[in-house]
This record gives sequence, structure tokens and C-alpha cells, in this order.
Amino acid sequence: MTGIMLAIVSAWGLATAAEAAAAPQWTLVWSDDFDGKRLDTASWTPEQSCWGGGNKERQCYTPRKANIEVSDGVLRLKAREERYKGRTYPKGMSGVSLRDRRMQPYTSGKVKTRGKESWLYGRFSARMKLPAGQGTWPAFWMMPEDDIYGTWPLSGEIDIMEAVNLGTPCEECPGGIEARTSAALHFGGLQPDNTYWMKKTEGTRRPAPDAEWRVYTLEWAEGVMQWFVDGELFMRLTADQWHTQSSEADGRPYAPFDQPFYLMFNYAVGGRLPEQSNGAGFEPASFPSEFHIDWVRVEQCTGDLETGKACLTQAEWNDTPDGPWEQQAR
Repeated sequence: MTGIMLAIVSAWGLATAAEAAAAPQWTLVWSDDFDGKRLDTASWTPEQSCWGGGNKERQCYTPRKANIEVSDGVLRLKAREERYKGRTYPKGMSGVSLRDRRMQPYTSGKVKTRGKESWLYGRFSARMKLPAGQGTWPAFWMMPEDDIYGTWPLSGEIDIMEAVNLGTPCEECPGGIEARTSAALHFGGLQPDNTYWMKKTEGTRRPAPDAEWRVYTLEWAEGVMQWFVDGELFMRLTADQWHTQSSEADGRPYAPFDQPFYLMFNYAVGGRLPEQSNGAGFEPASFPSEFHIDWVRVEQCTGDLETGKACLTQAEWNDTPDGPWEQQAR
């Protein structure tokens, strides 16, 4: 009798282990811990451009060590005041000349995986410490590998983390100091018919994001996206909340967010968003400063690679996203 019971228990244990192994789960498919002495150019391309990102930013992005450095296990994007003349537009931008040159009063760093690494659905996370000061604008975001639905924003944009003017006076912020980060989704038609959803964190946690390391995460599956800071959900969007005016999207209910996207980190200097937020304006004393990235990871849903839905974190969220900030200001 005892032997029979042991056999049953053993068989049950084996079945449970097999079921657990077969259950959908997030599996690491790509990462960078920045443990070397230089940027891994097999995965990353430093951008060279001075066009201001379409937002009247003040920097030229350069590949120099003065602006992009890997040391002590950290990727450092460094913004500094210096007059620099370089290529106006980045390689890969359609309809522009790479012969154009522009002078800017600041330099900084931007890296992206376009042409080297891109993914459709997954969990995208990075551990970061952010810069502070009026005019600072670090970001962790994604753009489409191929603009099959057309130029921005017809093919979409996913902002996993943005922050502007951290540590500056803010009338609407808890404690009167800016300590919020945000996430956003851009889509719709060509300007002026473009639109977006966004959400800011509450900004009540201390220390602030410029004083401690935090993990910023996007979970993206078929027809749903959700954003987290240190595992806490603060925004969720579903396919009925986005669209594209591209004719290429006919019959594609999840467009434009049904195609592979690549990753980027950048540190913008000034621009419309920071210079029209908080106390407004631009403070040169915010620079030089650095945006630090400890690691970045991409996981995909083993057992449900087609949709990724089976691995989504199940968390209650009863809030609502915010619309374009221009409309909110009216």
C-alpha cells in the first residue's frame, strides 16, 4: 500500500512539473548589462544628427565618448554645452539629404537597435537613474523597424519612459517638486491629425527618480499594452483606443502596433515639452548631466509567442489615460 501511494505521489509530482514547464512564461531573449568598456555595436547604433528631433531640441547627437560612454556596468548618455556642427538628419530618415549640416549649442547621446534587433510583442524593461533640471528630457522608447503603414505617426510610436525637468518647482506636483515620469502611445494620422494617450506617475515616491535606480517596463501583447514602474502598473491601453489612418491597415484590427519595433535610449536637451512645462524655459545650469542605464532586457512569452497575451501581468487598473497635453492646457 505504501509503495502504491509513493508511486501515485511521484507520478503526480512529475505531471505537475511537466505542466509547469509547458505553461506560458516570460523568457529572456535579449539583454545588455553594459558590462564591457564600450558600446556593443553589434546591437546598438549611435545616432548622429542635429535636427532637434522635430521638437526644437538643442542638441547634436554624436557617437563620441564625450556623449556615449560605457563604464562601471552603466551606459552613460552625457549632455553637455558645446557648439557642435554635424549631420542634420540621421541615416535611415526618408526624404532628407545626408549632406545637410547644422550647428547646435549642446551635444548628447542617443542609441538604437534599428536594423540589428527588433521585436513584435514582449516585455521590455530597463533599470535607470534619470537626470534632473529644467530642460532635461531622457527617454526609453520604441519605433517601428519598417514603416509599413507610412511615416510618423501612421506606423506608431511607443514611449516606455519619459521625464522632463525632474527636481524643479511644480505647482501641480506632490510636495511642489517635479518627480513624475510618464509613458505614451502615439498614433493616428499625419499632422495635424496625429494624437496620443499618455499617463504620468503620481510622483509621490521618495527618493525621486533622479536620486534612485528604478525599473521601467512595458508589457506588449496582441491588442494590449501596459506600463509599470518597479512592477507597479500605472497605465493600460487596448486596441480599441488606438488606430492609424493608413490605408495599409485595412483588415488589421491591431494596427499599427502589430509589427516589430526597435529600442532606443536618448537624452534630449530642451525642446518644446520641457521648455513649456513646469516653470517653463530652459536652464543652462542643468548641464552637464548624465542619463544612466544599468541594464535593458527583452522577454517574450514562451508558450504564446503569437499573441503574448498568456504572459501578461494580471493587475487591476481603474484609472484612465490622458489625451494630448495641448488640449488639457486649454
